[in-house]
Amino acid sequence: MSNPQPLNGKRVAIVATDGFEQSELLEPKKALEAAGARIDIISPKPGSIRGWAEKEWGQNVAVDRTIDSVSAADYDALVLPGGLFNPDKLRMDEHALKFASAIAKAGKPLAAICHGPWILINAGLVKGRKLTSVASIRKDLENAGARWVDEEVIVDNGLVTSRTPKDLPAFNAKLIEEIAEGQHRGQAERARSAA
Repeated sequence: MSNPQPLNGKRVAIVATDGFEQSELLEPKKALEAAGARIDIISPKPGSIRGWAEKEWGQNVAVDRTIDSVSAADYDALVLPGGLFNPDKLRMDEHALKFASAIAKAGKPLAAICHGPWILINAGLVKGRKLTSVASIRKDLENAGARWVDEEVIVDNGLVTSRTPKDLPAFNAKLIEEIAEGQHRGQAERARSAA
């Protein structure tokens, strides 16, 4: 019989700011919590952040911790939701980039969907990696040395990526699987060699 809560005792960081694609934060959060994980919403600003629900502003989500107050040692995995505004802001935030890099260097699972891989580019984490994203940033990823493919979910040594909200069921399933597996030596080796 399989464990209905394979992530009991695991702590997952979801890093986002205003303009995150609402479904890409809320659906992974719900799936991870159902699997037993404890989730912290982490942002550059305290209080709350506002989602984007496809074509208009969505709901506010409470921030648990600010990005300048967290350590990769406190978490078992990192999730980077997409949207257009959210990753565009975060890819310029040094704390967010350092946090993503530290998670990867520790060999911990890292997941990004839609425009989320923009953050991975600026953190120097995509060179030589196979991943996917929303099609509009394909060239950005390829120019940064990634091998981009058009599939609903890609896993490369603990790095989980998907394209759009329609891929969330596959994204969530692989994310849970990778976190349950724990640290990935290949993730750490690739992150260190890219640095």
